Amino acid sequence: MAITPTALHDALTQAAEALRSQRIEGLFDTTPDRTSGYRCEAAGLTLDYSKHLLDDNAWQTLLTVSNTQALPAAFASLIGGEIVNTSEHRPALHTLLRGTASDQHPEKSKEIEETLSRMAALVESIHSGASTGDTGKRFTDVVNLGIGGSDLGPRLICEALHTHAAPLKAHFVANIDPDDLDGTLTPLNPETTLFVICSKSLSTEETLSNAERAIGWLQAGGIQGQALGAHLIAVTTQVAKAERWHIPPERCFPLWDWVGGRYSLWSAIGLSIALSLGWQSFQRLLDGAHSLDIHTESASPTHNMPMVMALLELWQTHYLGANTHVVLPYAQKLAHLPDFLQQLTMESNGKRVSPTGELLEHDTAPVLWGSAGTIGQHSYYQLLHQGTRSFSADIILPLRSGEGDRDARRALAAHALAQSRALMVGRPAEQARQLGVERGFDESASQQFELPGNHSHSLLTMDAITPESLGALIAAYEHKTYFLAVLLGINPFDQWGVELGKVIAGHMQTVLSGDDSNVIMDAATLAAAEAWRAANAD
Repeated sequence: MAITPTALHDALTQAAEALRSQRIEGLFDTTPDRTSGYRCEAAGLTLDYSKHLLDDNAWQTLLTVSNTQALPAAFASLIGGEIVNTSEHRPALHTLLRGTASDQHPEKSKEIEETLSRMAALVESIHSGASTGDTGKRFTDVVNLGIGGSDLGPRLICEALHTHAAPLKAHFVANIDPDDLDGTLTPLNPETTLFVICSKSLSTEETLSNAERAIGWLQAGGIQGQALGAHLIAVTTQVAKAERWHIPPERCFPLWDWVGGRYSLWSAIGLSIALSLGWQSFQRLLDGAHSLDIHTESASPTHNMPMVMALLELWQTHYLGANTHVVLPYAQKLAHLPDFLQQLTMESNGKRVSPTGELLEHDTAPVLWGSAGTIGQHSYYQLLHQGTRSFSADIILPLRSGEGDRDARRALAAHALAQSRALMVGRPAEQARQLGVERGFDESASQQFELPGNHSHSLLTMDAITPESLGALIAAYEHKTYFLAVLLGINPFDQWGVELGKVIAGHMQTVLSGDDSNVIMDAATLAAAEAWRAANAD
């Protein structure tokens, strides 16, 4: 990768080479204030990046890159509504949905406020029992029908903030596989079930299929004609299409084209959140994200959490050789966070050309993966500790993770901190040799007990999982993703890579229906299609 000016790229390359022979724990000895100096705080979050293979020389050079690439100005362009999505000639104003820079966008802000007011009124009407199902029974369940950003964001939030006192129980269906919807609906009662259909165009195949099947389920339960509208809400721009399903205009909520799907949970896509958790929780979520926006707008790069996160990822992936990034939340409530971040980061920054079509000579987004600890410890941590792959990591730890068994929660925190230390220090050769001797191994075989350690990672903590802290956490990753795109010279707001599969899927529908006379298909795919047709023959 060539960072402009080239001298900075060369300086970072040299800094990385100088650090390869050093140990992270040794850097604590040479930098006495490392614990406090390699740390930043924002909106209730604390990012400790002292356990990265990084010294003051490399860090100051990275900060120079942030200024050279004008990251503060780039954020001003984002919230100011400039055309940052250049391929679709649109702004990306998801920050406006939570009130950031609202004075710069009076007309859009008015639309947002009107939509939020309508959302709040409908939520209150449903929770109070003023709005019921067709038979007059109060709703007990809400089913979100969407895919991608219309599913992953609300799913994460509802799972993370769910309580047994939630007004409605939330369910999420995204897969076109009928088992997803059927399994969700089996225990539910049509009379007390509400559906939120999330599709800007009402043409997304997976969502359209599930919506039609959900309506069929309601009809089979005795809810017919205009009565269906009492059980349906649509987040869409296609009000006329929604009316065909008897959804009245007052139950249709907009999703503007300046809001990308993976940034949309702050919009009416968040209706399932508000219906499940209450309007106040949804508003607090917006407030937490807004606080992080204000921090990002005002803090210098040295103390700016999303900028720091982006610079660390640039350093790890382009100078220290990490090609994957693992997110390890030590909280079961955040089990869906890696799934959400996969779409946010890889759909945004999984690009190979610049906005002008220039083929890039460097890698862009690393592969992001992960799961809730301590489950991962018994799955893939073996690879982290002793495998040959290079990676970076975020360990996420709420300091107060609930009201349950304190001993169990202490054990959870102990595992998170232990894994952080183990990733750094490993097990040196001499300790491995001693352990091998104790277990009856010769010196050569004792090498299997050695763990190299020296794995760079961040520790991200918060006091507790609240709507505010969760909103801030997601906003931090959103802005990190944007800043990394600026550093890499790519557009993070389009996703043309998903289009081809959709087009070919249409061709495959024709083939699987038995009419392949006008479809050009390779022999292997055609053979698989014929096998499917044979297996599903009447």
